[in-house]
Amino acid sequence: MLAQLLVNGLIAGGTYALAAIGYSMVYGVLKFINFAHGSVAMVGAYIAFLLFAQLNMPLIVAFVLSMVLTAVVGVLIERVAYRPLRHAPKISCLTSAVAVSFVLDAAVMILVGADIQTFKLPAMRGLRLGPVRITPVQISIVAASLLFMGGLHLLLTRTRLGKAIRAVADGIGLAEVSGINSNLIISAVFAIGSALAAASGILIGIDTNLQPTMGFIITVKAFAAVVLGGLGNLYGAIAGAFLIGVVENLGVWYVLPPVWKDSIAYGILIVALFLRPAGLFGKKEEGQATVL
Repeated sequence: MLAQLLVNGLIAGGTYALAAIGYSMVYGVLKFINFAHGSVAMVGAYIAFLLFAQLNMPLIVAFVLSMVLTAVVGVLIERVAYRPLRHAPKISCLTSAVAVSFVLDAAVMILVGADIQTFKLPAMRGLRLGPVRITPVQISIVAASLLFMGGLHLLLTRTRLGKAIRAVADGIGLAEVSGINSNLIISAVFAIGSALAAASGILIGIDTNLQPTMGFIITVKAFAAVVLGGLGNLYGAIAGAFLIGVVENLGVWYVLPPVWKDSIAYGILIVALFLRPAGLFGKKEEGQATVL
C-alpha cells in the first residue's frame, strides 16, 4: 500500500508541477504572484474538453491545440490586466489577478455550465508492476509531465529564448540595456506558463473530472508548491509539487479522511512559511520579501 500511495503521489505531483512552473516563471520575471494561473489551467482543460467531446477531435490534437489557445489567452491577460500596472504597487497587480480569476471562472460557468464533466475515455485495464497497480492513463500523465518539464529545461538552458528569459529574470533594466525586448520576453513567459497550466488542467481533468471551480484548487496547490520550493526557483517549485502530491496521498490514508485531501496543501503552506519562509531552495531575501 505504501508503494501504491507513493506512485499516486508522484502522479499527482507531476500535474501540480506543470502549474507551479508557470507561477515560478512569472514571479521570477515580474516578482508578483499570478493568482489567475489556476483559472487559466481550468480554461485550458475546458478548451480541450470541448474540442474532444463536442468537435470529436482526437485527444492528442485537442490537447496540443488547447495548449496553443491557452497560451494566447495568457498573453492577452498579460497585455490587458498586468502590463498597464507593471509600475504600479504590487497590490494593484494582485487585485487585477484575482479579478481575472473571477472573470475566467464566471465565463466558463456561463458558457459551459456548472455541472461536473468528464472526458469519458474508454475503460482500460490497469497494469500491475510489482506491488503497484497503475492505469495506462496514469502512465500517460507521468510521461507527459516528464516530457514537458524536460522540454522546458532544454528551452531555458539551450536556446536563445531561454537565455533571454533568464536575463530578464536577473533584471529587466540590465536586459533592456543589452538589447533584449523585455515586453516580448514577458509575453513569451506568460505564453509558456499558460500552455503548461493548460497541460496541468487537462491531465487533472483526464485523471479525475472537470468543474469551473477546479482553478482555485490548482491555484492553492501550485502556490503552495512554489512557496515550499522557494519563490522564483523553478526546480524548487517542481520539487515542492511532487512533495505535496506524495504528502497528500500519504496523509489521507494514514492521518486524515479523504475529504481533507485538498486542505493538506494549506497545511504544508502554513508550515513552510512558519519554518522556512524562503522555501527549501529559495534565497533569504526572497523569503523576507514574501513575508512582507
